[in-house]
Amino acid sequence: MTTGDDDRVRVLQEVLGVARPIVNAPMAFVAGGALAAAVADAGGLGLIGGGYGDAGWIDEQLDLVGSQQLAAGLVGVGLITWKAPVRLVERLVSRGVRTLCLSFGDPTAHAAAVRDAGVTLLCQVQSVDDAVVAVAAGAHVIVAQGSEAGGHGRPGLSARTLLQDLSRSEDLGGVPLVVAGGVTNGRDVRRAIGWGAGGVMAGTRFYATHEAIDLDAAKRLLVSADARDSVRTTVFDVVRGPAWPRGYDGRALRNRLVERWEEAPDDLVADLQAECHRYRAAARVGDLDRRAVWAGRGVGRIRSIESVATVMDDLATGLARR
Repeated sequence: MTTGDDDRVRVLQEVLGVARPIVNAPMAFVAGGALAAAVADAGGLGLIGGGYGDAGWIDEQLDLVGSQQLAAGLVGVGLITWKAPVRLVERLVSRGVRTLCLSFGDPTAHAAAVRDAGVTLLCQVQSVDDAVVAVAAGAHVIVAQGSEAGGHGRPGLSARTLLQDLSRSEDLGGVPLVVAGGVTNGRDVRRAIGWGAGGVMAGTRFYATHEAIDLDAAKRLLVSADARDSVRTTVFDVVRGPAWPRGYDGRALRNRLVERWEEAPDDLVADLQAECHRYRAAARVGDLDRRAVWAGRGVGRIRSIESVATVMDDLATGLARR
């Protein structure tokens, strides 16, 4: 790492109040309180995946977090911006959440509640234009999500290209940058910081941990997959809902449902009601041939299911000076 790299890392550490500039992606219903608290315990920023805004589930996960972690902003909540109502943001702030991450949409409507309470705001973006809007709304940190990232996002720009575009923009006012997409080990962290990031957000790697909320079979699937198994698709949003705004899709592991969608999308749409019923049934019984397992392109570098602490230590090797 160079002096410039060190400076970017230090700025992000100060903004987030963390010892390690590592954030877990707020994976809906996967990144719960136990995972987020473990990330915070290991020196990073832990985010609970609040997704579409299930307030009851978020409350349950917040109950698993230490009050000191919450008060210090070391554990926060991530929400899908276009779906989360402003009143939910206000509710979380009133409960004592000090860090929020808003992804996928214009955060301006939510900004007043965040700004007035002095809450640290991260905004995950997929373009320079999105970042400019987020900074104008009061974002303290911009997360540059590349097309390699698992879960929802936009096809197109790689994490490196987007990060470099953001680094050159004069409209962001020096807001620190975090990169998301394909981060699985210390080498990935070192590369990301060399590209201009102050830190990283990792999702799929934290999915394959003991603390993540999902079936062991889903985690084993992540371990056995390679990069070619990770594909961008809209099929899960079509089948399970809700419908996403134009331009978004999701990156998940290929399965039989994805293959059917690719081969005969018209047939699937024609049979949509029955397919929705089959999907819900598959989700209840853990049928991974039909149910989504969101995973980024870095999945091929995951070789085992580990504890969050072990993953954090591995990622942190990329922070050492050469």
